[in-house]
Amino acid sequence: MFLRRLLACLPALLLPVLAHAAPPQEKTPLTLEEAVAKVQQDTGGKILSADPRKFGRRTEYRIKVLTPEGHVRTISISSDAPREGTGKHPAGNGAGKKEKH
Repeated sequence: MFLRRLLACLPALLLPVLAHAAPPQEKTPLTLEEAVAKVQQDTGGKILSADPRKFGRRTEYRIKVLTPEGHVRTISISSDAPREGTGKHPAGNGAGKKEKH
């Protein structure tokens, strides 16, 4: 009887161990093209320029976009940024440099 219960509980006991033992998945860095597409999708604007900048091992993309409201914004995105947005991009909350055109 004890053996049956032990075998029934075994998967539940091993699950945390197996989950902890799994090797971390390598996250591929965001490309310039993906960063541009993300900014364009988040702002709905026209991309004016996009430049990569290196900071040690990290790459940051500086993307200048003309928003539908007529503002020029410079948005910085790290190559470590998640591909899928978890919400609104920081450009949507007024962050970044703005110029009225």
